Amino acid sequence: MKQGSHRDLSRRELLRVGVTATAGCIVAGGLSSMFPGNAQAQSKLTPSAALDELVAGNKRFISGRLTAHEQDLAILKQHTEEKQEPFAAVLSCADSRVPVELVFDQTIGHIFVTRVAGNLITPEIIGSLEYGAAVLGTKVILVMGHSNCGAVKATIQGKAVPGQISSLFPHIQPAVDQAGSNLEAATQANAKIQAKLLAQSSTVISELVKSGNLKVVAGYYDLGTGVVKILE
Repeated sequence: MKQGSHRDLSRRELLRVGVTATAGCIVAGGLSSMFPGNAQAQSKLTPSAALDELVAGNKRFISGRLTAHEQDLAILKQHTEEKQEPFAAVLSCADSRVPVELVFDQTIGHIFVTRVAGNLITPEIIGSLEYGAAVLGTKVILVMGHSNCGAVKATIQGKAVPGQISSLFPHIQPAVDQAGSNLEAATQANAKIQAKLLAQSSTVISELVKSGNLKVVAGYYDLGTGVVKILE
């Protein structure tokens, strides 16, 4: 087995350990016993319809014909103050140039967003996305990388960096091992690897995917064109 594969396997095992308690709850009684009253109004969308809405919203963003701002924000705030019913979850890079709700032309309460540099899967991110899917009823999880990602670029360069910035590098290195020094290819590979890790490492999410109630996909946002490409 290649060195990168060893690293990827070890990380997958670490993530599995991080969600052991959740897995135990599922074995004992299933999702319904863990989270009674889960999956509210937005869950009426199918996983495919949820992904289609993200894609349609991105097309509105690209064309400049946004609709989210037309909704009455005062009413939205009243309706979402006590509860949230997002139809989709997005794991995005922390980069300030990636405004997730704007990119998909969605307003308050529609997208459950988690962000970390390099759009990495960690136990904490998994726990957040499990909550979004199992409790709030999100129907699609999009792991979205973006062009000119500083975290991926720094991993490719492999230079000394201050503080704990280098803690990001081991998570991204498998993508660099796979795609080489091409920044776009490595960023897209990283999004796909993180999406696969999420689906495999979380018993909650894998169960929902297996039952057809959730999709986990990878995407790539081009900062210049505004286009989000769904990666196969």
